[in-house]
Amino acid sequence: MPKRSLSATETRALDKAFVSQCSLEGLRHRLPLRWPVSDDVPPSPKTSYRSHYVYRGWEDLEDPTMWESLSDFDLLLRLIDFGPLRDVLAQRLGWTCAKGHVPFDPVSIFLLLGWQIVNGWQRGELLKNLFHPRNADYAALFGFEDDIFPTEGGLRHWLKALGQHSQGGDRVHVSLDGNRVTEIAWEQLNDLIAQSVALLQDAGLITAEGWQEALICPDGMIHDAASRLNCSSVTHTCYQPTTADAPRPCPAKEKGLRGCDCDTIHCASSCRRATPRDAQARFIRYRGSNQPGSADDDRDMTQGKPRYGYASLPLLLADPNRRCHVILMDHVSSANARQEVAFAAQLLQLNSLYPTLRVRDVVGDAAFGYTSVLRVVYEVLNARRLIDLRAHPSDRDRTMWPLRGYDDRGRPICALGYPFISNGFDAKKRRHKWFCGHACQNGRAPVVAIPGSADYPDECPHLQADHGQIINVSFSFKGDGSCRLVRDVAFDSPTWNRLYHRARNASESRNAAFQRWNLKRLPVYGEPKVKALIFLADVWANLSTLARLVREATAATGT
Repeated sequence: MPKRSLSATETRALDKAFVSQCSLEGLRHRLPLRWPVSDDVPPSPKTSYRSHYVYRGWEDLEDPTMWESLSDFDLLLRLIDFGPLRDVLAQRLGWTCAKGHVPFDPVSIFLLLGWQIVNGWQRGELLKNLFHPRNADYAALFGFEDDIFPTEGGLRHWLKALGQHSQGGDRVHVSLDGNRVTEIAWEQLNDLIAQSVALLQDAGLITAEGWQEALICPDGMIHDAASRLNCSSVTHTCYQPTTADAPRPCPAKEKGLRGCDCDTIHCASSCRRATPRDAQARFIRYRGSNQPGSADDDRDMTQGKPRYGYASLPLLLADPNRRCHVILMDHVSSANARQEVAFAAQLLQLNSLYPTLRVRDVVGDAAFGYTSVLRVVYEVLNARRLIDLRAHPSDRDRTMWPLRGYDDRGRPICALGYPFISNGFDAKKRRHKWFCGHACQNGRAPVVAIPGSADYPDECPHLQADHGQIINVSFSFKGDGSCRLVRDVAFDSPTWNRLYHRARNASESRNAAFQRWNLKRLPVYGEPKVKALIFLADVWANLSTLARLVREATAATGT
């Protein structure tokens, strides 16, 4: 009977460094963990609030019986002093002066929304629980006093302001094919995510190896909009005013569908079949696969599950020693947006958000296998490309493999049709070395039969070399200059599969958390509120990881 593999929890429990550093006893001298804020964050311009968060201490955690009744959210309220977050949130909310209405303490609202997120509640359910006397202790911990609580409208306004002020003046320039350049706005809400990551580092939950030889991966997730789909062809023109002199175009009719005549008063400002409350939501058919043979170039747009809404693109770091992951940053867009450009922009922002991070491997599925991404990974991050292969119709013509010099998996092929063997990636010289190993002389069959060639050719000029022909592949193949199938680890090799599996586990874990929190269909309308909610959920996902690992380390001490 095969030996059972240890679970992630069991592996961490056997890690003496993890138990000693990350348990309550190991963290005692650092508690509370103060929310990290850079020196350049200005103080909040507001001088008074309708609530006021004050850290209440962690001493009740000394009682071992308390751990059984406390949730991970309860642990966070004790382990972390969220007070410094007040100035950060004030800046992100766009507050510039002390005048105007007296707001609630932004930390109080942050904690309240975190309570909603981790419990998967709707907004009305959240406020009902906040008003209930049995949750008076939570209200006090959040900083609410005298039964003065925010309203539904107040929470909507808070989320909208947070999302609207996320995009700053900075832009990230991404190079595309054909010498084209596009711009992606810098998402300042990523600062909150980066600060949550710093908390995990401060607690010793991310190992030095996981940070200095980092494996990072993106994972797109479709979020259904709160609005219901009325037309699958809706686009930005559907929200433009229409007149008799300048009629609004109908993208549905252009595709031969029913569409809308937009000849009623309801269509004057926007098409009645559009969704004005989710004007940035778009339709997509999601198949859940980006493997070779299903690339965007070849896909049948009639296949897949119909989805209407938004997409998040988190960038994850997977720590192999702690067998956990953290979210480094995120990007929110319409569901049909091309995500490889956003991913390239995220990679270009990594050094600004995490100057000490050293990336070794970048893993992703075939949807990210474009030059814009592959070039940044290779030339900017100096990392290995483990992006899944993006298929192209030319790969099916095997007779072209010897002419172009590689097969449909990026493995070099000699002019006589024999495959090369990988000899690993030279990190210093930034090249993948391949050799033929005299395959034609060792009884191996060619992968491509060349008409008229002998079974054991003797005209090859590399027969006398010790290892036969040697090829070094750097950024692209020398023959045609293509990088689409160039990878720095041999595709489908044991190393490739191990790293790819590790990255996929991290992605599935984040998706599972969002589904558990009922964020597959969004409970808010409009891109600003959608963006704010998803970014906050990313922050709380990282914080939940912190609480869970501290709980495991403390339990492993036996106290």
